[in-house]
Amino acid sequence: MSRLIRYGIIGCGGIAPWHARGVQLHPDASMVAACDVVLERAEKFAQEHGGTPYSDYSRMFDEAELDAVSICTPGGNHLPLVVAAADHGVHALVEKPLEVSKSALDEMIRACKTNNVKLAGIFQLRTTPVFKTVRKIVTSGKLGRMILADAYLKYYRTPEYYQSASWRGTYAMDGGGCLMNQGIHCVDQLLWCMGSVKSVFAHADHLVHKIESEDTAVCVLKYANGAFGVIEGATSAYPGLKYRLEFHGDCGTLRVDGHQIVQFESSLVSPEEAQRIVASIVNVPNESQRDPLALGIDNHVEQVHDFINALIEDREPLVPGYEARRSVDLILAIYESARTGKEINLI
Repeated sequence: MSRLIRYGIIGCGGIAPWHARGVQLHPDASMVAACDVVLERAEKFAQEHGGTPYSDYSRMFDEAELDAVSICTPGGNHLPLVVAAADHGVHALVEKPLEVSKSALDEMIRACKTNNVKLAGIFQLRTTPVFKTVRKIVTSGKLGRMILADAYLKYYRTPEYYQSASWRGTYAMDGGGCLMNQGIHCVDQLLWCMGSVKSVFAHADHLVHKIESEDTAVCVLKYANGAFGVIEGATSAYPGLKYRLEFHGDCGTLRVDGHQIVQFESSLVSPEEAQRIVASIVNVPNESQRDPLALGIDNHVEQVHDFINALIEDREPLVPGYEARRSVDLILAIYESARTGKEINLI
């Protein structure tokens, strides 16, 4: 595309301003529409960020002449919005989770392919210096042959958080609980760094909160590369801890606590080089273990910019749809294992 990218946003809740700011800061994009089922919310959002307000997404697609849209609604209704966008030739950037069932994921990816539009998912941790470095260390073999890769995601959400919207903690609209909503970012990091998971065995339940889905989960992984791993997820662990990821190869160890590498030691890397790599990463404050909007705006802005640039340059976005679905497929397998008491094979 050589002209200005005409951009819209569907779902004008908590995370939508992050997307709008990304559009506003891009020199080749313009906010032209904002849609929410509550028209007053769309009107307020449009006043603050630009564009024409709508309460009916079908009407928005018919009238606004959009090139691209960010979908910031609960995961369980992403499918009809993506299909409507694709049918109108509109590219879609979708908040996590991409959708909440395999059939919905299949259908939305198929619709975008049929209509030759781009589909991308939001996983903003991929834009952070710390995880770019972590992935480079793991995939370049600096730890040797990978043995273990674990994620400890012991967050806390208040009862009021789950009471704030009827869809929170439901399978139909939220897709699940602590893993599908909060933990999915670090699940994506495990897959991004380690590759596919071969099988899972899990326990998951709501142990603290009065919700349909899980607020506490533990899972054992077998990766396709032969390594093992553990995921511990929670929104029940008061007062909430920073996420922790650990990677162990037969020659070294890499540990991440929040947005900071706290240990990198390897027999394949000199102590001086390891220290230089760790020291080069700026520690970014992050309290999202307690507050879902405390993650900061910069990385969302970077991913929105990547998506817009992908349209202009006609290339794949940072996290294309088929890649964004991998974490959902893994979490769905974890739920199946917890429900059936069986090890579930993914490949």
